[in-house]
Amino acid sequence: MSNRNNHRPGHDPGGTGSGDHDDVATARNGEGSPLLTGYRSPSGASDYMRPDSSQGSLRERPNRSTSSGRRRRQQQPVHVHVPRFSRRWWQRRIRYYVPIIGWLPKCSASSLATDVKAGFMVACLLIPQALSYSSLTHLPPAYGLYTALVPALVYGMLGTSRHLSMGPEALVSVLTGTLVKGQLKHLYAAYSPNTPPDEAVDDFSAAVASAVALASGLCTFALGMFRFGFLDSMISESSLRGFISGAAIVVLIGQTRIVLGLPASNSVHSSPWNDLCHMLSHLGQIHAATVAVSLGSLAFLRLLRFAKRQFRSAPWLQGIPDTLVVIILATLVSWAVELGREYSVAVFGSVDGDLPRFSVPRVPAYVDSKDIVSSAITITMIGVVESVIVAREYASRNHYAVSSNRELVALGVSNIIGSAFGSYPAFGSLSRSKLNDRAKATSQLSGIVAATLVLVSLLGLLPYLYHLPLGVLAAIIVDAVVSLLSATPHAISFLFKVQAWSDLFLLLFICACSVVASVETGILLAVVISLIMVIKRSNMPRIKLLGRSTENGYEFCPIDGIAPSSGASRRQSFSSDDSEFDQLQDEPEDGSEEYDTQVQHVEGVLIVRVDESLYFANAGQLHARLNRLELYGDMRVHPSEDPRMKPTRAVVFDLIGMPDIDGSALEILLNIVREYSRRQVRVAFVRVCDSVRGRFEKSGMAHAGGEYDFNDIAAALNHLERELTISVTP
Repeated sequence: MSNRNNHRPGHDPGGTGSGDHDDVATARNGEGSPLLTGYRSPSGASDYMRPDSSQGSLRERPNRSTSSGRRRRQQQPVHVHVPRFSRRWWQRRIRYYVPIIGWLPKCSASSLATDVKAGFMVACLLIPQALSYSSLTHLPPAYGLYTALVPALVYGMLGTSRHLSMGPEALVSVLTGTLVKGQLKHLYAAYSPNTPPDEAVDDFSAAVASAVALASGLCTFALGMFRFGFLDSMISESSLRGFISGAAIVVLIGQTRIVLGLPASNSVHSSPWNDLCHMLSHLGQIHAATVAVSLGSLAFLRLLRFAKRQFRSAPWLQGIPDTLVVIILATLVSWAVELGREYSVAVFGSVDGDLPRFSVPRVPAYVDSKDIVSSAITITMIGVVESVIVAREYASRNHYAVSSNRELVALGVSNIIGSAFGSYPAFGSLSRSKLNDRAKATSQLSGIVAATLVLVSLLGLLPYLYHLPLGVLAAIIVDAVVSLLSATPHAISFLFKVQAWSDLFLLLFICACSVVASVETGILLAVVISLIMVIKRSNMPRIKLLGRSTENGYEFCPIDGIAPSSGASRRQSFSSDDSEFDQLQDEPEDGSEEYDTQVQHVEGVLIVRVDESLYFANAGQLHARLNRLELYGDMRVHPSEDPRMKPTRAVVFDLIGMPDIDGSALEILLNIVREYSRRQVRVAFVRVCDSVRGRFEKSGMAHAGGEYDFNDIAAALNHLERELTISVTP
């Protein structure tokens, strides 16, 4: 998952730690700081200057009097300096952190009409999904609409993405439902041996869902405020695909039972595998009428999708809201033939459609707060990853910038406020965002329009859905789940084709664990294994052992890398006479590539190039890797082999690729140098940058035995030749 971060280098003065590409957009609109250096006039304005070709200066000659010169000066933009914490400074910051203040006044009549149309199209999908996904959370349908209402309104004011559709999402609904179902056992235990009334079950489930929404919102908000927008790249693609596939299969198992009209399991808390076994053992109780309605609705959905793909040039067909049409037709058919009374088909029934009431979320009795927090962290990881990826995808397609950190803040605030109005965790949806993009939405107004239509449906729609078969809602969920699974075969075939066996095993393993154990187990494994892989790869310092080229005695190449050649694209040239090398890239350590020229060790001297900054995580293994290079001269040699290198008399560190070093790594490096000094091994550092040189001076590196005043490897080798009785000349 590359290029997931949108951070802008530099500092946002006076900001709260979430500056990004939006500053660039502000500068393009003439509201940011100047892009070129100019002089400051007595009035406090910075004037942009054009280079003066005659004098080689950025300042134009003030005595230029031609009309063309005056015309050019009149066209130059002027940036007025705004003092910090002034009224205009606060106005800019408020527009930046509350985007609706910036984009709403700029809406034109044409863009307003487009956004209203896009909002209507999104609402036609959002409302059925909200009603359907509420069944995944074990909550009444009204809570699905609450989740589609309040968080979407808040995100419309704070979000930076014009196309991200905020609201209930399938995977997040599954995770929320798993938590609610797991906590219901405490309620049933409290009422044992009796059964709790339905109203108590609904209130308890809603309280658990609101509490986890608050906890998830706080986690997401904290990630945004502390600028952890890069964390969405911490889960590997294989782990994420394995979890999504496993969660989709879990949803498919649960909804297939409803499609077939089978009875639910008596167990309050059971694994997906147990649910599958229960369903298979009761196949003899399939309800024919429910199956006919459910599969007919699913077939109609798939047929309509197929027709849209085949006839892309028909605008009337592309504009049909297929999910809404299925719900309307199924409700009318059910009402006409009385499916609920005549054929015993489970229907939607009467649902309270009151507006959500404000209530501070609290952890209900019998519930452990640790379960709420752990589930909130899991939900945050999945919701953040999907939302940020979708926001970046459509921002890139439509040529505008989004901020990962500000997106996290907007998502967090949306869930915090939504939790006080009965919503469960809400995040961005890929399917609705795709529809929003197809509808040519131009601003976040489309999401606000969709939320407004949800409010209208909440007030007047639910009574008309009394006859809607529940199997139709299950069919809508099955259709969405099939879309989630559609990318899995391609991912498996791709990993198999490129022989990425570890990634393939990881995908299948996490998918199996999600199905056999639980969804929480799957996401926990995905996160933990991904973090372990990141730590493992960052823990190993990128160092290379250099040797002298036999073709050019002043050229030094990696022993286990790729020697320089005029026609290679991933090759390096380390000339002792140059202060820079041609390219700095990773060389494979598996010996898969061959040398075009011969490279030999410098006898008695270990020449090591460091290719990255050293810090506490990767410096810990530096000593062990240096010892291995001393013994074998090549990291590819297995440690069971006999040592093949002669005793080391000197070590040369080439630090051209190390721009920085932190305190922990510097202490480790000092200890390594001191150990070499005790063994009477001389240590020299070459091509040390200024920042590292300053830390060397303050830490007493020279006193420990390290010399760092050499500009190239040849100079260090010549010095060592004079100091030691070894020959290093070519």
